[in-house]
Amino acid sequence: MTGTPTSDAEIRTVRAGRPGPGPVRCSVGDLLLADLPVSVVLFHDRPLDADALADGLARALARLPEFAGRLRTTADGDLCIDTDDTGVPFTVADSPHTLTEALDRMALPANGLVDHVRATEARRTPLPLLTVRLTRLADGTGALGISWHHAVGDMHTFALLLRTWSACTEGTEPPALSPTADRELQLDAHLPAEDSGVPSLRLPGPAEAAELQRTIAAAGLANRTVQIWFAPAELQRLRAALTAEAGRPLSTNDALCAHLLHVLRELDGHQDAEQTLTLPVNLRRPLGLPDGALGNLLGEIRLPWRPGTTPARYATELRTAVEDFTTRHLSLRSNQRFLQHIGRDRITDCVPAGFDPARRTLTISSWCRLGLHDLPLAGHRPIAFSPAATLQLPWSSWLVEGPGGEGLLWTLVLPARLAAKLRGASALLHPYRDASDPLPSVGPRKLL
Repeated sequence: MTGTPTSDAEIRTVRAGRPGPGPVRCSVGDLLLADLPVSVVLFHDRPLDADALADGLARALARLPEFAGRLRTTADGDLCIDTDDTGVPFTVADSPHTLTEALDRMALPANGLVDHVRATEARRTPLPLLTVRLTRLADGTGALGISWHHAVGDMHTFALLLRTWSACTEGTEPPALSPTADRELQLDAHLPAEDSGVPSLRLPGPAEAAELQRTIAAAGLANRTVQIWFAPAELQRLRAALTAEAGRPLSTNDALCAHLLHVLRELDGHQDAEQTLTLPVNLRRPLGLPDGALGNLLGEIRLPWRPGTTPARYATELRTAVEDFTTRHLSLRSNQRFLQHIGRDRITDCVPAGFDPARRTLTISSWCRLGLHDLPLAGHRPIAFSPAATLQLPWSSWLVEGPGGEGLLWTLVLPARLAAKLRGASALLHPYRDASDPLPSVGPRKLL
């Protein structure tokens, strides 16, 4: 590890001390997300030892060298991760904000708690694929901001890094990993010969491509981030009510997703129009892949809400989609055929089918059940965890466990006018909240 102090922060480069086994060929799923960073912040109610964190991270990178590498495009047009141990920038800085004030700032893209990976540039220039920023807050608490390049992997891949990092600081057994030199081949070996027949990527025409570019360019000014917390008992009541109306078992996720889309349709005034919900799906279990497999092993369910549908009916349709996922919604073979048809070199012109802000397509990514609240780093477990807004793309959202692992926190990005309506819609959002439901012990003061 090397360190370079600055006027207001200490920056060091964390390395494993040896390169990985060689380049890793990215899959189509990695390529499709290769212009995106993913950023999160873990909050702690006490200071963290920066040296212990950096030492543990160095040992974790020896097991997951992809995060310390750099991207490279081969002569054949494949995107690879060179596991060359170039390293991870690790910044330690002081902040004048308290824990509560830092939590309040999570809805701001420039919250100062995370150094977002420069994802698009990293495809052309050897830039870091992981950054770490440890912020020492004014009241003796701390925030650990982490950003990684989406081409390295999905949220499950990041959780494997965090579990490994925790094991390396606590002296416990790290998770089993299943790395590969060719992610496309590893995935291909687990895919059925046929799938839904509908690709999960599309090639927009010139007019739509220009409109999408304008949407991305204006995202910071046009959109706002809102965070909403649902208490455990409130979620139980919501699930019970919709289950009773549906007449069949539903999961909490089924009920909550149906409720959330219903609320947005009511506030947006588009009840007479069809609207689609996109739910990313972790493919490891449905395809029999190892839990330790790395990369973007994601599929998605895209389910339209048609006029006249009730939340209970929609939750039922969602439950059926989950149960029938591999036969009706799996699309990776279809993606391969689509790329063969248009030419693999045009993948950078494609967008995920679920990204369609003009049609108000809502994406809800569930980052639950990863056990992140239970992972100590340098001896201390986080008391809260939150996504950190990067591009603020409209109609994107994330579900995570709430502070202390209690309840669920929904973070979503919406056009500014609709976000303002949502902030004033507590009764519509929380019809199943009871006055006896305790609020989380920590959290943003503007948490709905």
